[in-house]
Amino acid sequence: MLIADDLDKLLEILPHFVRKPLDQHPNRKNLIEVVMDLGRRPEARFPENPEYLSQRSISWQDLDYCVKKVGNFSGDNRAGIEKTLHRISSMRNREGTIIGLTCRVGRAVFGTISIIRDLLEQGDSILLLGRPGVGKTTAVREIARVLADEMEKRVVIIDTSNEIAGDGDIPHPAIGRARRMQVARPDLQHQVMIEAVENHMPEVIIIDEIGTELEALAARTIAERGVQLVGTAHGNHLESLIKNPTLSDLIGGIQYVTLGDDEAKRRGTQKSILERKASPAFQIAIEIHERQVWIVHHRVEETIDQLLQGHHPFVQKRQTQANGRISIKCYPSQSVEVLKANCVNTQKATSSTKKTRIIQGNELKNKFYSLNKSENHDTSLMSTTINSTMSHNQKYVSLEPSIQYLYAYALSSQHISLVIASLDLPIILTKEIEKADAILALRSQVKQNTKLRQIAKLRRMVIYTIQNSTIPQITRALREILNINTSSDLNWLELCKNKKFDEVQALQEAKLAIEAIVLNEHSIVQLTPRSAYIRKMQHNLVDNYKLRARSFGEEPCRKLRIYPE
Repeated sequence: MLIADDLDKLLEILPHFVRKPLDQHPNRKNLIEVVMDLGRRPEARFPENPEYLSQRSISWQDLDYCVKKVGNFSGDNRAGIEKTLHRISSMRNREGTIIGLTCRVGRAVFGTISIIRDLLEQGDSILLLGRPGVGKTTAVREIARVLADEMEKRVVIIDTSNEIAGDGDIPHPAIGRARRMQVARPDLQHQVMIEAVENHMPEVIIIDEIGTELEALAARTIAERGVQLVGTAHGNHLESLIKNPTLSDLIGGIQYVTLGDDEAKRRGTQKSILERKASPAFQIAIEIHERQVWIVHHRVEETIDQLLQGHHPFVQKRQTQANGRISIKCYPSQSVEVLKANCVNTQKATSSTKKTRIIQGNELKNKFYSLNKSENHDTSLMSTTINSTMSHNQKYVSLEPSIQYLYAYALSSQHISLVIASLDLPIILTKEIEKADAILALRSQVKQNTKLRQIAKLRRMVIYTIQNSTIPQITRALREILNINTSSDLNWLELCKNKKFDEVQALQEAKLAIEAIVLNEHSIVQLTPRSAYIRKMQHNLVDNYKLRARSFGEEPCRKLRIYPE
């Protein structure tokens, strides 16, 4: 990874007593910025910690010395040094006099975006999110060079503060063959964005720091015209944009929708929910938490939908290791804040929602569609259901065999006791909520009982909810409380014997989907399209688990859909 910073040109504008300690500093190559405030000691900021550069305080003369070497500040109180990437930002008092300077080091880091090069080659629009100073601008500068030089695309940079391509009329060599459009005033950035599309025929437009509603609307307009968009915005997580009315248009916009009674019952939600209004302007979102750790959301549209439904979407964590290799891992996002419009605050996320995944080979993708299981509400079938459940009892494996004390609210204790006795579960019903480890209740009753939710929150108890007081739903809830899973007794080695690679891969996909999702979460799973011969093998595998499956779609995109028992 090659780094070019022209640090000496930045140090030249600083007073001697500030510049001298940095000339000899052992960690100068990692310097982020130099801060000079009137009446305070100058401060150098590094990734690890800040440190003072001198015992002498900054005076008016010191600030004036720097300002005269820099030149005029633009409307956003920023200035630059010609033919460099450095940025000098000013703080002013009420009279408009400069009383502080932040001298940010600008670096061209070649090779920094190798971690997402495959995403650039897809041609999708990419949004980079991260806190200030984490390296977003450095990343889009290198993205511009790679797209223009190595992929030979027509790239136009909207450079509002001359931060991407440097100060002056001649852009910095770090952007390669990409062209740069400067912006006279920050509030005109959205107009220059549209002008770039209309006048210069770009294939890619790069924007740094999308921060206003007009800029978000301009980004959507550009995306609708078929131009690839690469932009940055402040924010640590993608879900933070959902609550940001200014930038929510970047992810399709959010609106309240009122559902009908039947649809709300099917989804298991309130009648008023949040939904996405339109397609996002960006297909891929990347959270830059650290310079070497990037979180990738491959499909923003699906991720936003799952966040609004209270799900934990799967994300991809990409990390550059010390030896230069890139590790990629997939895992469910644990930073999801469940929205109040969709579920009870005290309810455990994994028990109140259905997570859906497609598992293909070693890669996890969010492609499944989760549907609530329809239950038989006829209580006359109670004994039949219990006997059927007991026939599978030998296949249960409990990960938490310790006894659980359960408080039942608005449910038939007779039904619950019958299920506990029939399955010999380590659960004891209690009528005193203070002694309970968990609460099982009707979903409709929990939503109306604020006091119960407050008690659960204070005592850190999880509320497990079910739609109706039926034996199947009670059985499923008790299994979730004890974290009980089921497994098949099939001979996997014998099943895969003499099979081709793609056949084994298809069977593996079906097996993982059944065990991880259908049996564990009681969700309907839709697999990836397969040929008729391979689908037949998947059907046989489903039969082994005593489940149901059907094929949907037209050839060659016909696929299998697996249903819970």
